[in-house]
Amino acid sequence: MSKLKITFIAFIAMLGQFAFSQTTTLTGVVSDETGTPLPGASVVVSGTTNGTQTDFDGNFSLANVPTDATLTISYIGYLTQQIPVNGQTSFNVSMEIDAQTLDEVVVVGYGAQSRAAVTGAISSVKSEDLNAVPVANATEALQGRAAGISVVNTGTPGSEPSITIRGLGTFGNNSPLFVVDGVIVGNLSGINQNDIETINVLKDASTTAVYGAQGSNGVIIVTTKKGKSGKTQLSFNAHTGFQQNTNRYDVLNTEQYLQYANDAFGIVPNTPLSSSGLNTNWQDEIYTSGIIRSYDMAASGGNDTSNFRISGGYFEREGIVIETGFQRYSFRANSDFTFGKLKLGQNMSVNFNKQNPDPTGVGGRSLLEHAIKAAPYLPVYNENNLGGFQGPNSAGDGQDAENPVRVLKHGNAVNNTFSLVGNIFAEYDIFEGLKFKSQVGLDYYKATSDRFIPSFNDDSLGGTHQQAFASITKNASDGQTLIFTNSLTYNKTFGEAHNFEALLLSEKFESKGTSINANSRNSVSDEIDELSNEDSSLQSTSFEYNRLGFLGRLNYNYDDKYIAAVSLRRDASSKFGSNNRWGWFSSYALGWNVAKENFMVDTNVSTLKLRGSLGYSGNDRIANYLYSATLVNDFLYPIAGSNAVGTTAFGLANPDLKWEETKQMNIGVDLGFANDKFTAALEYYENQSDDLLIRVPTSTSLGINEGSQVRNVGSVETTGFELSLGYNDFEGDFKWSANVNLSTSSNTALSLGGVDELIGGNFESQNITRVVEGESLFHFYGLVTDGIYQNQAEVDAVFTANPGQTTVQPGDIRFKDLNNDGDITSEDRAIIGDPLPDLTYGLNLSADYKNWDFNMFWTGIYGRDLYNTNIYDLEGMPRLFNAGVGVLDRWTPTNPSTTVPRAGGAPQNLQLSDRFVEDGSFSRLKNLTIGYTIPSNAFGKELFSKFRVYVSGQNLITITEYSGLDPEVGNGDLFEYGIDRGAYPQPKTYLIGLQVSF
Repeated sequence: MSKLKITFIAFIAMLGQFAFSQTTTLTGVVSDETGTPLPGASVVVSGTTNGTQTDFDGNFSLANVPTDATLTISYIGYLTQQIPVNGQTSFNVSMEIDAQTLDEVVVVGYGAQSRAAVTGAISSVKSEDLNAVPVANATEALQGRAAGISVVNTGTPGSEPSITIRGLGTFGNNSPLFVVDGVIVGNLSGINQNDIETINVLKDASTTAVYGAQGSNGVIIVTTKKGKSGKTQLSFNAHTGFQQNTNRYDVLNTEQYLQYANDAFGIVPNTPLSSSGLNTNWQDEIYTSGIIRSYDMAASGGNDTSNFRISGGYFEREGIVIETGFQRYSFRANSDFTFGKLKLGQNMSVNFNKQNPDPTGVGGRSLLEHAIKAAPYLPVYNENNLGGFQGPNSAGDGQDAENPVRVLKHGNAVNNTFSLVGNIFAEYDIFEGLKFKSQVGLDYYKATSDRFIPSFNDDSLGGTHQQAFASITKNASDGQTLIFTNSLTYNKTFGEAHNFEALLLSEKFESKGTSINANSRNSVSDEIDELSNEDSSLQSTSFEYNRLGFLGRLNYNYDDKYIAAVSLRRDASSKFGSNNRWGWFSSYALGWNVAKENFMVDTNVSTLKLRGSLGYSGNDRIANYLYSATLVNDFLYPIAGSNAVGTTAFGLANPDLKWEETKQMNIGVDLGFANDKFTAALEYYENQSDDLLIRVPTSTSLGINEGSQVRNVGSVETTGFELSLGYNDFEGDFKWSANVNLSTSSNTALSLGGVDELIGGNFESQNITRVVEGESLFHFYGLVTDGIYQNQAEVDAVFTANPGQTTVQPGDIRFKDLNNDGDITSEDRAIIGDPLPDLTYGLNLSADYKNWDFNMFWTGIYGRDLYNTNIYDLEGMPRLFNAGVGVLDRWTPTNPSTTVPRAGGAPQNLQLSDRFVEDGSFSRLKNLTIGYTIPSNAFGKELFSKFRVYVSGQNLITITEYSGLDPEVGNGDLFEYGIDRGAYPQPKTYLIGLQVSF
């Protein structure tokens, strides 16, 4: 071959070699879907070992990269990306969340587990869902977010919501146990929702029995945000807006009221104000628009051996009822430090809460009841009256409804609370797999409640409502709980498939508290809000409560396919008698990850897990010292012809008093298709609570003044289904998800231990609510209506056993004679309503398109009855008060109404009956949010890693047939559950907000 040919071939080969080996240096930034840099992300040239990691700012630089190479970029929790270089030298990579790892780890009692290894019923709620709805209490934000959880909010700013998990299992306290970063607390009122990372709700015995004596009502575990390795991150969140309530009852105006007073009751008000021509809408006077605002700032960061996060927040909500509101200042500091095998850390929060409460129940009536009943011709204010307000004069106005504005504005009422919640802990790795942890938790609170009412006289003619002195009430309480926990945890994998986790734990719980309640008068001055000895009273109480527990737990899984878990706990509590102070609580669970079997490899099923559990947990949330005999020190003895004050036995001791115990069975299945793009979970549970505490009557021959004794004699069964469905599309510019949860719950009282019935919910000297064996708990019990008597013949046809009676006349309500005895008596009562819903649901719809985001969240309940006492005020007509416009169409001889009876009719018209029961089902648009994230380079350079603005609205639409102002009714007293006494309604809220990170 000639030299020329050889030279030409060598030249061509060199060109080819140059073409195939041309390299360059690449730079870029890796961030998450919000634009926040991801430190430690892996950037590798595909098929080689040439790679690097991003720095604290998410930046990377990688040399010697072929121009036709492909980069593999990965980060834990995010989808791995393959990016062709294609001659580029600079990259801005946005990572997408891996939907399959969102719930990879869940927090359980005294530890954490991978989602794949969980055998129990656990629902998780993330911070983004919690923060979607601005609330003063994080418990409120749980409403509708997870199956099996029932949350009833009240509109009163700063009030504690009523929450139950899987229905009712006891006649007493059904509230779940709250655990914040391992510390057992009373509630979540002192936690800033922006500090919460996740909330995990434990619902079955395999997850709750580890808490032994306190686990039967379910457990809510809150994990707060921690710092992460990398650059220090600063974040600022703020929103502001207003709230309002536009719903009103339609009541009589002045002209209608005066005519109604004369026609219905023959009363012509004769005070000077009755002809004033005023037309006061008392509901408009007490309802208002309220400002809501929130500011929160946090700093977090760390490195390989330490991390920290500190935050501070301010939240304010003015009530939609005048003079009501809530403020909270919150501060939190979380940190941990690693020194070789030793890790030290702490989580601590401090909160200051101030509440201006709604003085519900003043004069035995709610504020709304006063507003409905007040005469419309009366003005709100009168500077000539002591105190400056105007009220009725019963002699001249014919009624005594109180001025609700004076109740709210005259004087002041304030509740202040300080709380300190936190822990310090130390972990030591003894050797591989074996870890010792010691922790001390603290929950400290101090609360004051002050009320000052200056003297007043609402009518210079001799007002019906007057007070000739200033009244002062000051209450104070404080307490603390210390929890000492020591544990050994052993994790080991044998043969690459046998995974074991063992836990041994001891826990000591010490709680004590005191309270002082005092009140007095001041007849001299309205300017001094201090206690004195004038007509004073003073009372103090104190308590101590101690518990000791030991726990053993073993978790096993084989290759994440076959799962088993067992736990055993023994607790002792100072609340119980000497014969039953200790109790055993255990759980057993099995699971099978079918989707991991070889025969499922080529299917579209990404998740298929069957699981079941059985266990026993307890409830010791009762009053202290019920096991002990008690004395009363104001008993009157007749001595020498006069009464002498002495002391006598009041209640019997019960050394056999013990835990309420719940046996819980749960069967569940988890499904996922197409890499969990479609998900589903179905649960069935069956719980039986035994040894429930009931006050049982004692024989009068015992000579015990109390007349009853608390004993373990009750039993309740609760069953239900839970279903969660989800679709998540995280691909492309347009991403969206839809998640719905449904849950049912039904319960039956199996035993009351010989007690005929439990009653409560007193209204107008009658008890609305009842519990009896064989029926649902806390149902409404009363007469059943059957229209209105239109003539005397219809009256006589019912009262066949009492034909001479004249009380019931045409125009009165006709009730069904259920026992067919020819008379209407208490024996004709029946179950007329159930305040516990048949179905609760939540629907969450989210979407993102490029920089825009959207969220719509609905929640609701179906099959719940409410007892609306406001109907009594609007259409009861027992005597002269203002009323609803419906009374204008009341029955008269010339107006044979079939819905509203005659005015001032028979007393039985006002008996408890289904006349006052309504369907309380509703669907509510709980949240609607639209946001826009401004690109990080929009300001010329990357000043911010996130800059998002949004508008949001809450409670915008409520679909219901309920006639009241708000169908969301309930409080902590189970006998009051579902009774609407003029409840503080949920407001509509309109917000604009800002989220900034840098």
